[in-house]
Amino acid sequence: MAEKRDYYEVLGVEKTASDAEIKKAYRKLAIQYHPDKNPGNKEAEEKFKEAAEAYSVLSDKDKRSRYDQFGHAGVGGAAGGGFSGQGMSMDDIFSMFGDIFGGGGGFGGFGGFSGFSGSGRPQQRKFRGSDLRVKVKLSLKDISTGVEKKFKLKKYVTCEHCHGSGAEGNSGTETCPNCHGTGSVTRTQQSIFGMMQTQSVCPNCNGEGKIIKNKCKHCSGEGITYGEEVVEVKIPAGVAEGMQLTVSGKGNAGKRNGIAGDLLVVIEEESHPDLIRDDNDLIYNLLLSVPTAALGGTVEIPTIDNKVKVKIEPGTQPGKVLRLRGKGLPNVNSYGYSNGTGDLLVNISVYIPETLNKEEKQALEKMQNSDNFMPNLSIKEKIFKKFKNFFD
Repeated sequence: MAEKRDYYEVLGVEKTASDAEIKKAYRKLAIQYHPDKNPGNKEAEEKFKEAAEAYSVLSDKDKRSRYDQFGHAGVGGAAGGGFSGQGMSMDDIFSMFGDIFGGGGGFGGFGGFSGFSGSGRPQQRKFRGSDLRVKVKLSLKDISTGVEKKFKLKKYVTCEHCHGSGAEGNSGTETCPNCHGTGSVTRTQQSIFGMMQTQSVCPNCNGEGKIIKNKCKHCSGEGITYGEEVVEVKIPAGVAEGMQLTVSGKGNAGKRNGIAGDLLVVIEEESHPDLIRDDNDLIYNLLLSVPTAALGGTVEIPTIDNKVKVKIEPGTQPGKVLRLRGKGLPNVNSYGYSNGTGDLLVNISVYIPETLNKEEKQALEKMQNSDNFMPNLSIKEKIFKKFKNFFD
């Protein structure tokens, strides 16, 4: 199945888009691809559903937060799972129209949509700070329990002297005389098609709609200075190598009280001296001596927290796997919470001595022709089957 598109991409908005911008973008797409406007057009219907799915997530504060951190998995939708994964029908989609378009919920013929193309008033520009990326190394112990990490970040912060306004003292700002506070200018010109109007960012205020009377001496009117901030990040249990967590608003501050960027925390795993990670399971390779494999006994197995004793049955064969349930790593679910725990798998091998003294050699020679030391057919089949499964 095709992989799901990013919800922000579907609606054609930035990740920092406000609720109003998300609503406006969805309204535009809903009108464009509405089934009544595109009868029998399957492609338009799919785009209509796709836009509704994106809006249902991004318009919900909690769902949007989970989506920003964990992607489609954060809202229970695996890639390619289809719109039905959200549990919404076409009736559910149309039921949202009362909030989006107003009116009594009727949607036939677009009779209620005539006044919703917007006033055309341009929005004032708001600066956004850039994102920051940090790497954090975690041990298996940290990953098994979750951990809180502190980062001392060198970054742009809000100027404490002007509180981000960029203005010195109480001088404040004034409405841009060029664009009258709209942040854009309109130019009308004659073309072969008649009079045409174009809008562009106001060059006088750079789209902000206001200008500073007296710039702050500490930040030169930018509203930000280079400084430090200590940020605490809670890392959930079960994260994995390469996973990226997003901490909203902890990146560089935006100029003149703009929108702060995000802090992106990239996970790196420290190798464990004894254990190997396989998704949420852990693997330990146990090497037994010939006597222990033949006679049985008790051995100690390392886990993340401590060591546990495991009983070895007499006649244990190489390739046997012991499973210690619940001794693996937590499975971080789509909501960022632990959902079950993996196992510790103990792969058994038997060590064959490379050198023997005279007495040891004589003892083995005596047992060489014993029936108990001759592999039987069932043992051969089990071993060959394990090797076959390993290479399949």
